This record gives sequence, structure tokens and C-alpha cells, in this order.
Amino acid sequence: MSDKNTRAMAAPGIRKSKAEAVNAADTRELYKKREPIYPKLAHGKFRTVKWLVMAVTLGIYYLIPFLRWDRGPDAPDQAVLVDFAGRRFYFFFIEIWPQEVYYITGLLILAALGLFLATALFGRVWCGYACPQTVWTDLFIWVERAFEGDRNARIKLDRSPWSFDKAWRKIGKHTVWLVIALATGGAWILYFHDAYDVIGNFFTGQAEPSSYLFAGMLTFTTYTLAGTMREQVCTYMCPWPRIQAAMTDRDALNVTYRVDRGEPRGPHKKNETWDGRGDCIDCKQCVAVCPMGIDIRDGAQLECIQCALCIDACDDIMKKVDRPTGLITYETDDNVDRFQKGEKAVYKFIRPRTLVYGVAFAIVAAIMLAALLNRSELELNSQRDRNPNFVILSDGSVRNGYNLKVVNKANEPRTLTLSIEGDPQIVTRLLGAADDAPMQLSVDADRTQDFVIYLTLPASAIDGARETFNFRVTDTRTGETATTPSMIVTGAE
Repeated sequence: MSDKNTRAMAAPGIRKSKAEAVNAADTRELYKKREPIYPKLAHGKFRTVKWLVMAVTLGIYYLIPFLRWDRGPDAPDQAVLVDFAGRRFYFFFIEIWPQEVYYITGLLILAALGLFLATALFGRVWCGYACPQTVWTDLFIWVERAFEGDRNARIKLDRSPWSFDKAWRKIGKHTVWLVIALATGGAWILYFHDAYDVIGNFFTGQAEPSSYLFAGMLTFTTYTLAGTMREQVCTYMCPWPRIQAAMTDRDALNVTYRVDRGEPRGPHKKNETWDGRGDCIDCKQCVAVCPMGIDIRDGAQLECIQCALCIDACDDIMKKVDRPTGLITYETDDNVDRFQKGEKAVYKFIRPRTLVYGVAFAIVAAIMLAALLNRSELELNSQRDRNPNFVILSDGSVRNGYNLKVVNKANEPRTLTLSIEGDPQIVTRLLGAADDAPMQLSVDADRTQDFVIYLTLPASAIDGARETFNFRVTDTRTGETATTPSMIVTGAE
């Protein structure tokens, strides 16, 4: 075997990759034109997990708008719908009203705490598997690989002069990218209007202008971020790599190169002993598969998204050279130090920061669940008129005006009886009803209705500048009640 061929081999039967860590922090130049990264297809358990996560997350995103949920007559039957026109957010059996925005706030807090906890335990596992940028970039790279081949074939194609073969592969790739991007933007607008109606109107030009605007925006951003920017989004645009340092510590599991096993590195010749050297044969397969263009052997790096594809690549090589797998693995910084001292690994999943995140998550989740289980389908709010503040009638009695807002969250109309909890001498009158008519309010299903109420306090009952009381409404059929406090202003000194 010639010296040239010998140098190209990392070990017998294993050719050394020419991949370079083009996105490494110590060699990356500011304001330099992006160097394309050609990640090689990895095979292994982590790549399989990424395929599964991609299939599940994309399936949820694209298919959820088409699921139906029967909510009764005159109510939308789309399972998940953000209905701005009707001022509702529907999520299967849950219906969120504008005044219940705290549920959305609670979900965001849960998402943040869950992300903090996952990061404290497993590093940037979100970035490596479930982040939309990662998922769509994986999909786009899969399409690119289908048209242009794996790493070496793509490099060769890009360096070759333009030809019919190169043109149709490039055009085909970008065409499929645009179709995926359009499907992404189109799926987004399905969450805000009935999915079947939007699809029927979108391609005939009859959809709302906002539908075309947001579909176009999402098409552009998906095509640009997943197709052309890729690792630059994670390196320069995303704040999470910079925030995660506060979420993790030396006991968190991260994708780690075992320096205690790997060094000193170098090619390994046939029949050569492994004594006095590390297991790393410097084949650079971990660099070749990295979608971020870094070398994990350089240690912890902001650019690393913890996708673990380098683990799959390294394990495959270790099997071929008959060495133990796990040279690159999920490990803690403290354990690497222990290994170098000849000590055993110690894993501390329960520690102060994980307890804080876990307890906080449990508390918020319990509050959210309790609020949801005790959620009332009948609400009452009142607003007293302030112009005029009060009216003194000819007999000396005082009248105040009120606007009552009744919220009926049930899917059927209600008949409610209005009563006053307070001074029994207060006289109640409903605008538009006869003076001797019973105080009954009719509220349509799943509606908010306003009623104008006048309360009159006789002169003989006035004993102060104001009196407090409660409005109460009672469902005549179910007995469900709702109250709201208010006051009557008399103007007395």
C-alpha cells in the first residue's frame, strides 16, 4: 500500500474523512460568507429517534387542523382552532375565552419550566430533536440527499460545472423545498380558520387576504431558514444557546467526547497494539455527520445542538475497529473528570436546580388543572354608569345605572333569574322590560350578552354616600349561580 493511501486510512478498512469543522468557533471568521456544510447520513439509534420525532411532530403540525370535535349546533367543529372572529381558542373539549388568557400564560410557563428541566437533565435535547428549526432542516436535508446524494456526492456535484444532470437535481430540490415551505405556511393558517373551507378557497383566490399574507410569510421563512441558513439560525439568531448556560451544570448529561479514552488520537495500523494510545483513530466521521459543522472533540460548544448523530457515527467506527462503543456519548462533565482519575461514574438527576424546576412545574400544573376542573360556565360582570354618577328623582330616591355582562360558556341557551344581595329596599328594573316583569335574562348559547339595569334606592333608605351589594344570576334549570360585587352611589353627605 502506498504512503498516500496509508495516510488516508484511519484504521484498516476505515478511510479517513476529509470533513473539516467549518463552523468551529476558533476558526470561524466574523462577516465571512457562509461555508456550506454537507452532513453525511448517520445510521444508529439516535438517528432513528430523530426520524421518529420528525415524523410525529410534522404529522401533528400538518394533520391536527383536519381533526373534528363536535361542540353542538352553531359552534365550530374543528378540534384545534384559534377563532379571532369569534374570540375563542378551541382545543378539543377545552374552550378558552378572552378573559381566560391566563390559561395560555400558564401553558407558556409550563413549557418554559419543562424546557428548563429537560436542559438541566439532558442538555439541549430540545434543540437536537424537537425544535422546529431542527425538524424542518432535517426534512430539507433529507430532500437534498434524495436529489443530490450523500455527502461526497453533494460536494462533487457543487464543484462540478453546470450540466443538465446538475440543473435538474438542483431545480428538483428547490421545487420540493418550496412545496414543503408552502405546505408549512398553508398549514399554519388552517389553525385560524376552518381547514376545509380555507383549502377550498385558498387556491381559487377567495380566501381572506390575511391568509395569503401569512402563508407567504411562513413559506419564505421556512424555505430560507431550513433551506439556506440552517446552522446559522442556531449559531447567530437563536438566543437559547446563550441562555442554556444558566440552565445547566456539570451534572447535566451532554453529548461528550471521552478524552480519557480517546487521547492521544491518531490513525491505527493493522496488527498495531492499542497500548499507550487512545481509541480515537481521527477518522473525522463525527465531523462528517455533524449538521452544525463542528468537531465535538473540541469540547462543549455553543454551536452544538446535542443531536447525538456523532455518537451514532463514532459507535459505528468503534464496532469496526473492535473497540468499546461510547467514545462519544451522553455524559456529564464531572464524570469525565472522574474517569480521568480512574473513578466510577456518578449520576445526580435529583439536585437543587432540577428539584426547583420540577416542583415549580408540578405547582403550576396543579394550579392549571384545578382551575380547569373548577372552571365555571357562567360568569357575571358589572360596570356602573359614571355619567351621570347618579340621578336624584323627584321623590328624593336615587337611581344608578349599570351594564351587566353575562357570559354563557355552555353550548345551550340559559334563562337566568337576576337578584340583588344587599338592601332589600333596592328596586330593580331591566331596560326594555315592564316594571312588574320578573327579573329574567335570556342568554344565547356560547355567547356574551349585555343588559342595562337600573337600581333605585328610596330616600328613606339612604343612610350614607354609598351602599355595597352583589348582583346574582341563577340558572332556572340547573341552579348554577354567578355573582359580582357593585355599589350604589347616593350622593349623601
